[in-house]
Amino acid sequence: MTKKILFVDDEAALLDSFRVMLRRHFDVYTALGPVQGLKAIQSTDSYAVVVSDLKMPSMDGITFLGRVRELSPDTVRIMLTGFADVEVAMSAVNEGQVFRFLTKPCSQETMSKALEAGLEQHRLVLAERELLRGTLRGSIQVLTEALSLANPEAYGRANRIKLLTRRLAKAADIPVTWELDLAAMLSHIGCMALPRTVLEKIASGQDLTPEERALYDSHPTVGAGLLEHIPRLERVAEIIGRQHERHDDCACPGKHRAARMLKLATDYDLLESRGMAPADILNSMAADASCYDPVLFQALAQSVGQESDYALRRVMLDELAEGMVLEEGIVSEQGLLLLAKGTEITAPAIQRMRQSALSFHVVEPVTVRVPLPNAPNAAGAAGAAPAAKTAP
Repeated sequence: MTKKILFVDDEAALLDSFRVMLRRHFDVYTALGPVQGLKAIQSTDSYAVVVSDLKMPSMDGITFLGRVRELSPDTVRIMLTGFADVEVAMSAVNEGQVFRFLTKPCSQETMSKALEAGLEQHRLVLAERELLRGTLRGSIQVLTEALSLANPEAYGRANRIKLLTRRLAKAADIPVTWELDLAAMLSHIGCMALPRTVLEKIASGQDLTPEERALYDSHPTVGAGLLEHIPRLERVAEIIGRQHERHDDCACPGKHRAARMLKLATDYDLLESRGMAPADILNSMAADASCYDPVLFQALAQSVGQESDYALRRVMLDELAEGMVLEEGIVSEQGLLLLAKGTEITAPAIQRMRQSALSFHVVEPVTVRVPLPNAPNAAGAAGAAPAAKTAP
């Protein structure tokens, strides 16, 4: 963890005095004025604390520290001024989210205590963020593993939907954010308590009883309810909750593009699971065109018409590797479904199959799809840490 401290002032003599006074106890850097200060921040995000003068030419300290907050949110900001003005102090705290407000002249003891407190605050900020990231990662893994154990069919379908949304996003030139990837992977988390027979009837096109239909139709709401109280997953919960909404029923369809993508992928996968060919699926969906975002529908048609990003292979259980996708379900000789068709193989899945092989006679070899080099679907599983674009 960095302990670098940057002093920013328009008086070179004052900067020199800080460097001499504090260098034995702190890792001190200086920048002459706000322009050089911003350049220093932009060149590295490793400053733990920034101490800025209030009165500087071209940019005052409040504006400068506001920019520092935008460029390096984790950096602790301290304001130093010769004007002990309460209004200025309040403005500095409110606009720049300043940690401390010090007045000139500032003794070495006072400055040292403020810097030590700033370094401790920086450590706490980083520790809290890492704790949140670890908690989020663990929550995602628990949820996906729970779905795979409770309802392998729903888990396999979610895997297929995730791969479809990736292909759709590529065709539509839309970045695959971690929220979209995770929403697809957890799209059927609300099905954990559904009887397996309900999903099997849906997949085969059989009619559901009114009670079964009500249960299935409620799964987006149930799934959203499971996720909405987990920090940083509020957006994922919203996408999942809206996954069944028709395009023509949504007041602001552009605002919920990720949910529209999820609906397209979900409906396509449902028809594909019934054995329909891609062209027939698209024709069937086009018959109710107002149900789907027209731009996204065209991208879906383009994506499913592209050459496959996978090669088929027959492998034994001990040959399973991360990134492979099951072309057929893994079952025991007694007919128990262990992993459903469409499941993307992850490290936990491999471990579970090895453990299952100790208790069951598993039918092998199995057919898998192996990602070709540079294929978009070769990316890591959604249950891994969120991607860098919008990572928590």
